[in-house]
Amino acid sequence: MALPLSCAPRVKEVLDYPITSTVATNLLAPVKTEQQILENSMLEDDPNANCAVASVPQERSGPRWGPQHKGAQELANLYSTGKRTQECICVGICLTLMVVNCMFILFYIRLEKLSTIVVAALCGIVTADFGSGLVHWAADTWGSIELPILGKNFLRPFREHHIDPTSITRHDFIETNGDNFMVTIPFLGRMVWDFLTLSKEDVENKFTWNCYVFLLAIFVAMTNQASCYEYLTDLGKSIHKWSHTYFGLPGWVIFLQDCHIILPRRHHRIHHVAPHETYFCITTGWLNWPLEKLRFWSALEIIIETLTGYKPRADDMKWAQKGT
Repeated sequence: MALPLSCAPRVKEVLDYPITSTVATNLLAPVKTEQQILENSMLEDDPNANCAVASVPQERSGPRWGPQHKGAQELANLYSTGKRTQECICVGICLTLMVVNCMFILFYIRLEKLSTIVVAALCGIVTADFGSGLVHWAADTWGSIELPILGKNFLRPFREHHIDPTSITRHDFIETNGDNFMVTIPFLGRMVWDFLTLSKEDVENKFTWNCYVFLLAIFVAMTNQASCYEYLTDLGKSIHKWSHTYFGLPGWVIFLQDCHIILPRRHHRIHHVAPHETYFCITTGWLNWPLEKLRFWSALEIIIETLTGYKPRADDMKWAQKGT
């Protein structure tokens, strides 16, 4: 289709990419049309922007979305030294626990157990994708920046991301991964405790479960940092970051996106159509289509709104309107 809006050439190439040419779009038809995505997704006023949406000239008279948005600037300034310290500590502890657990797993691994490890890996991917969706949905939909502890420390990045989507591409390794790594620490810590205190027989009996937990922790971390290669080179390119990156991606990353092995750009763009009420899973995005068809998230929102009276995404909308 021809794009009706002004887009950078590389962005136009990605968004005009024939829909029949990707495995992802053949199997999982999007719930929003290309026209809806282009007309209603946010202007990402950034050198790495997805699209320079400007259908009406006067719309460009002031910042609507991106790093110049008033709400985005205010939210970015709320990133504190204390939060940075917490993220540094969590990244250090998590990476240490990952290395220790990996050494134990390699010690106990046997060739005949490889098939169960593959199953554990697939289960870990699916669980991580659902977990990413659940956390993403909860943080996008409920709560407020004014909440003690949680607001400025954990909900702030979600609000910022909706009004400045490519801010994630400017975050470093620590800011990108700190919270994800924090979530895995209790589970990785329990694994180390089991390896150190249980008998060899008990460890072997729990080996498949421990592999599942370990791989789940890896995939949770991979949601915001794509591979061990990235850990070593500190390029700061993540699965989620890659879904907002339209320039300079390696060919193998584009291949993985087109095959929907990792979160594709076209697929994740559906979530960034206001009011951001769908496609919350961001590890692989495999569960987005079935959950949407089941109306899983909207059903939860109806139940919660009925019980509490709180409107979904009220705080998210408040921050979006700060730029108007």
